[in-house]
Order: sequence, then structure tokens, then C-alpha cells
Amino acid sequence: MATPHLVQYQGSKRNIASEISSYFPKRINRLIEPFCGTAAVSILAAKQNKVGKFILNDINKPLVEMLELCVKQPEVLYRQYEEIWNGQFVEGTNNIDYFYKMREKFNQESEPALMLFMLARVVKGAVRYNNNGQMNQSCDKRRNGTRPELIRNNAIQISNLLNNRTEFYNLDYREMLLKAQPGDLVYMDPPYQGTSNTSDNRYYQGVDYEELVNALKLLNDKNVDFIISYDGMTGEKKHGKDLPDYLELTHIFINSGKSAQSTLLGKKEITYESLYLSKNLKCVYENRAEQLKLII
Repeated sequence: MATPHLVQYQGSKRNIASEISSYFPKRINRLIEPFCGTAAVSILAAKQNKVGKFILNDINKPLVEMLELCVKQPEVLYRQYEEIWNGQFVEGTNNIDYFYKMREKFNQESEPALMLFMLARVVKGAVRYNNNGQMNQSCDKRRNGTRPELIRNNAIQISNLLNNRTEFYNLDYREMLLKAQPGDLVYMDPPYQGTSNTSDNRYYQGVDYEELVNALKLLNDKNVDFIISYDGMTGEKKHGKDLPDYLELTHIFINSGKSAQSTLLGKKEITYESLYLSKNLKCVYENRAEQLKLII
């Protein structure tokens, strides 16, 4: 059975989550995601029975509240979403105008089901915010958003995987990392370099490179294992600076498929996601490399 996902979300690691989880240590007390997004990695880890407890955090409060309602009360989220989704088909309603009406309502109320509807209908599942923190992404005019029945099916599956063993937070990632202890695994997927300015409207909040490096050093000092997805390369073009050598990380690249942007430009280039493993996970990487050699 396929791993459930609630809704489209730009930047989700759903397509490479199985590759990421292959570098998990055998014993994990808690999986902590400080930049959880739609929690693709945690959902897969729960499905694979690799982890028993989870902490999901994101600075985007409506996103976390949407996930929490999905996990704790999936039927409530489904019914609320269904009512909003059906509203665009009421006789005499223009579904594009309806989207912008719901976006305005979301910017006033930020309810979980409205967040879900926004993600289901915005272009590429990509949330955008203005300088006042209000969503300003455009509507995808080609589609009506995920059908409620599919939302319900996936929400129930996600709830079955994560309910009663997940904590939810809306904190700065540095505050969340203070909660990490030896035996935990922290998986991080921060906004990438070049999209991380605090004024960049592609993200609710950016992440400073030096602050991130200092946070990773503190995890090393606490002997907390971590994995971080951070930039990568398209074709031969590298994105951003590597994380510094003194962190003693193992740096690998994961093939994430053809670059959509390059395809639009008539090029055939592959995108590779950078994945960094903390120093204690080097043995996991080496063991997996040996296994792959045996398969080949």
C-alpha cells in the first residue's frame, strides 16, 4: 500500500523519503522534525515501524494546526474541508473568485481546513507570503483541488500511523533543537540557501546559514544524531555552500529526478538533493554502501 500524504506541498521530501529513512540508525527514541512541512518523512518512518514517537514542529502555525487536526481528528478535518471545497461549485459561484474569498478568510482566521484548501488549490502546492505574513499565492486555475474523499482516506491513514505518539509544536527550530536528547534522531529540511532571506516570500520564515551551522554544532556537542537535507545540484550547477568540514558530516547526493525548471527550458538535467549525516551515522552510510555493492 502506498504511503499516505495529505496534500501537495512544494519542497516535500515524499518522493525521496524512503532513501532518507534508509540512513536511520536502528534504534531511535524519538524522530524530531523541526521543519516538518507536511511530515512526509515521519509518516513513512511510522509506516516502516522504524520509530515509535514523533515530534513535529514548524514555524508556520496554521500548517502545524492542520497536521495536528489531521492526526487527532481526521473526520473533523475532512468534514470541514468538504464544506469549503463544495462551496466553489455552488450555482452562480465562480470558483476562482471563491478561492480568493477563501484566501482572504484564511488570512483573517487561519483555520486548519482553510490551510488545507489553500494548499490543495494554490499553484504547485507552494505557499507564498507577503511582508505582513499574509498568504498571497495565486490560484491554480487548471484544477479544483484534491477531492474530499481522497483527503479523508489519506487523513485517516495518517492518523492511524501517528495518533497518540506525536507531539506538535510551533517554535523556532533552535528552540525545538534544545528538546533533542541523545537517542533521538533529528531530521531537518530547512529552507535552502538562495531562498532563505527573511524577506523572501517563498517561506514563512528564512534560516540564516551561520545560525544553522551553530545549531548543528550544538547537536554534535550534545551527541544527538541528525540528518539534514540542504541544497544540492541541478546538472553540473551546485546550489549554495556546503556545510563546513569541522561538523564531521557525511555528505551524499540523492537523485530526485528530472529538474522541472530545466525541462521547461528544453534541457534534460537531473536534480540531486544534498543529504548530510551526522558523525555517528557514518557507520550506517558505510553499511548501506556495502549492501548496495553486494546487490550490484
